[in-house]
Amino acid sequence: MTQNDQAAAVSALARARQTSSLNPPIERDVPNRTPPPRHRVIIDTDAANEADDQFAIVHALLSPTLDVRGVVSAHFGLRRSATSLADSRAEIERLMTLLGETVTPVADGAPTWIPDERTPIDSEGARLMIAEGMAEHGPLTIGVLGPLSTVASALLIEPRLVERDVTVVWIGGPPYDGLLGRTGGDAGIEFNLSNDIAAANVVLGSGIRVVQVPESTYRMCSVGYHELREKIGRSGPLGQYLVQQLVDWNDRWNGEAIERRSLGDSPAVGLMLNRGGGVLRERPAPRFSEDGSLADGVPGRSVVVVESFDTRYLFEDMFAKIRAFARRS
Repeated sequence: MTQNDQAAAVSALARARQTSSLNPPIERDVPNRTPPPRHRVIIDTDAANEADDQFAIVHALLSPTLDVRGVVSAHFGLRRSATSLADSRAEIERLMTLLGETVTPVADGAPTWIPDERTPIDSEGARLMIAEGMAEHGPLTIGVLGPLSTVASALLIEPRLVERDVTVVWIGGPPYDGLLGRTGGDAGIEFNLSNDIAAANVVLGSGIRVVQVPESTYRMCSVGYHELREKIGRSGPLGQYLVQQLVDWNDRWNGEAIERRSLGDSPAVGLMLNRGGGVLRERPAPRFSEDGSLADGVPGRSVVVVESFDTRYLFEDMFAKIRAFARRS
C-alpha cells in the first residue's frame, strides 16, 4: 500500500467514525484547569452498635478525596443498651482520638426513633445535615450506617432538602425479589430498619435521592480474623484497636463460635469513593410494613439498590490507608 493509499484509508476511517451511530461527533474533551473539589460527605453512624461502623468511619476520615463535614452519632434502639446514642458518641470520640482528629465536628443525632411519619426529632445532627444540604457548595452525600431517624427528621424540618443535590446512602433494609435475608422472617426485621421503620418510610417516600445497600449486599462483606491480623493487626494502636474490638464484640454477642464478621457498613464509604464500583439497579421505592416487609411505596418515587460492590478494592484501599497512617504516626 502506497503512502497515498494509507492516507486515503485513514481519511475514510475518520469520516466513517464521524458519521457512525456508534461514534457520534462529540466536543473535544477539555482538561481540568485545577484539581476537582473533594466530595462533601457526612457520616451518620450507630458506632457502638456493632464492630463494623468503626472501619467505615476510619476509612472515610483517612480518604483524601472525601471532605467529611461531620460525623453524626446515631441511636441503635434499646435491645443492647439504654444509652445507645451516648454510646455511639463515645465510640466516635474514641476513634477520633486514635486518629488524632481534632477538626471534623461530631454532632448528636436523634436519640430515638421518630414517633410517626410527620413528627421530627430536632437535633444538632439534623441541623448539620440541613446546613450542609442547603449550602451552595456542590453535592453532598450522607452515608447512613444505622437507622434513618436523623435524616428523616432533617427532611421533616426542612422539606426543601429534596430539591438540593443531596444523596443518602443507606446501609439497611431487607433483600428484594424474594431473596432470603439472614435476619428475615422468624429471625426478625433487618436491624437498621427495625430501629426506625417510620423514618425509612419518610426518607424513601420523600423524593430525595437514595442509594440503598440492602442486607443481601452488605452481608457479603465478610473478613476473617486472620486476614485482619495480617493486614492491619500490627498497624499501630488504631489497627490493633479495630481488630480487637471486632473480636471482643463477637465473643460478647454471638451465640456460637465465630472467626469473621461482615464489614457491612463499608460499602457506604466505597460508594463515596467509587460510585461506579458496584452493580446498581433503579427500582420503585418501597414502603416498609410494621413487620419490616416490603410494600408498595409512593408512586413515582425510586431508589437505587446496590446489588453487589467491588469488595477487593474496598477493603484493600481501607487496609492500605490504615497501614499508611500507622507509618506516619
